[in-house]
Amino acid sequence: MRIQSSSVLVAGISSAFGVGLLQVTGLLAAQVEADDVTGSSHTVALLLAVLAWVFILIAVYVGAVVTSNTFATIVAGRARQIALLRLLGSTARRQRRAIAREGLLAGASGAVSGALAGTLLAFVLARVALAVGWFRDVEYSYLQPGLLFPLIAVVLTTWLASWIGSRRVLTVTPLQAIGGAQELSREEAMDRRGRNILSLVLVILGGVLLLGGVLLGLISPVAVLIGVLGGILSFTGLVLGADVVMPPALRIVGRWFGRSAPARLAAENALRHPQRSSRATIGLVIGVTLITMFGVAMASFADVIREQQRTQPEVYQGTEQMLTVVTAVFSVLIGFSALIAAIGLVNNLSLSVLQRTRELGLLRALGFSVRQLRRMILTESAQLTVTAIVLGLILGTVYGWAGAQATLGAVAKGFVAPGIPWPILAAIVLAGAALTAIASSTPARRATRVTPVTALAVD
Repeated sequence: MRIQSSSVLVAGISSAFGVGLLQVTGLLAAQVEADDVTGSSHTVALLLAVLAWVFILIAVYVGAVVTSNTFATIVAGRARQIALLRLLGSTARRQRRAIAREGLLAGASGAVSGALAGTLLAFVLARVALAVGWFRDVEYSYLQPGLLFPLIAVVLTTWLASWIGSRRVLTVTPLQAIGGAQELSREEAMDRRGRNILSLVLVILGGVLLLGGVLLGLISPVAVLIGVLGGILSFTGLVLGADVVMPPALRIVGRWFGRSAPARLAAENALRHPQRSSRATIGLVIGVTLITMFGVAMASFADVIREQQRTQPEVYQGTEQMLTVVTAVFSVLIGFSALIAAIGLVNNLSLSVLQRTRELGLLRALGFSVRQLRRMILTESAQLTVTAIVLGLILGTVYGWAGAQATLGAVAKGFVAPGIPWPILAAIVLAGAALTAIASSTPARRATRVTPVTALAVD
C-alpha cells in the first residue's frame, strides 16, 4: 500500500510542533538566563520550565490523537479495496501489517522533515526577535539531545496509531468487495459498552485530577502537571466516547440551519454514521480547544503578571517584554494545531463524499437537484465546524483557566480570574467560517458530478 500524503503531513506537522517548541523554549531559557532581572528570578525560570513541559506533553498527545484519527479514516476509505484483496487470497493480518508498515514509514519521513521545519521556524523567529530588539544576541546551539524526544515520539505514535486504526481490517470480509464501505450505525456505537464505560471513567478521573491541580496550584506551580494529566485523561475520554457524544450535538446544531430537505438530511447523516461524523469533528475540536486554552491561559497569565508588577515591581520588572515574546512565539506554534485540524476536516469530508457515491446518486434519482446536493454538503460542513467551535471554546476555556490557576495560584495567592482573549475568539469564528467554505468546496464539486445512473452502477 502506498504512503498517504495526508498521514505524512500530519506526522510532519506534529514533529515540527514538538521540535519547534523545544527550540523556542530553549531560546527563551537562554534569554532568561542572560537577563540581569529575569535571570535572577527563580519564579520566572520555574514557570518557563513548567510551561515547556506542559506544551511538550500537549504536542505529543495531539499528534497521537490526530494521527490515529487520520489512519482510522484511511482504513475506512480502503475497506472495499481491503475486502477485494481478501477475496483474492490475502489475509487480514497481512493487510494490517502492511498498514502498520505504512504508518512506520509515514512517521519516520514526517518526523525528519518536521524536525527540520521546526528548527528552521525557531531560527527564523529568533532572527526576527533579535532584529526587533526582543532578543539579545546570546549563544545557543540548535543541536540539542532533547530534540530526539519529539522525533521518536512521532514515529512511535504514528506506528501505534496505524496499528490501532487498522483494527477494522480484521472485521473486513471478502464479501464486502462487492459492496461499499460500511460504518457503524448509531445503535452499534451505543452498544459498545466497554468502550463507553471506559470513556466515562476517564472523563470522571480526569475531572478529579483537573480539580486537584487547581487546588494544589494554590501551593506550587508544579501542580499544573497534575492538571495536564487530568486534562489529557478527560479529553481522551471524550475522544473515546465521541461516537456517542458528537452525533446528538451535531444534530442539534444542524437544526439551526432550517428544515429544508438538504438541511434535514445533513443533520440526520450525523446520527446515521456516528464514526464518520466524530472523526471529522474531533480533530477540529482539538484545534479550537488548544487555541482557546492557550489564549485564556496567556490572558490570565498576563493579568496576574501585571498585577504582580504593580505590587512587586522590583521582582517582576522587565517581565512585560518577555511576556510579549512568549505570547507571540507560542501563538505561532499553536497555529500548527489549527492546520492539523483543517487537514483532518477536509480529508474526512472528501472521504465522506467518496463513500456515499451510491447515496448521492439515489438522491439525484429521487429528484434532488445539483444545487440541493451542494447545499447539503455545505450544511454538513457548517454544522461540523460550528459544533467543533462551540465545544472547543467551552473545553478550551475550562482547560485554559484550570492551567492558569494551577500554574499561578501560588503566585497570585488565591484564585485567578479567567482572562478572555476576545481577538483570539473572534479569529476562531472567522477562521471557522473560512474553513467551512474551503472544506466543503471540493466535496461539493464531487457530489454534483454524481448522476442518477451512478446510483445503479455502484454496488
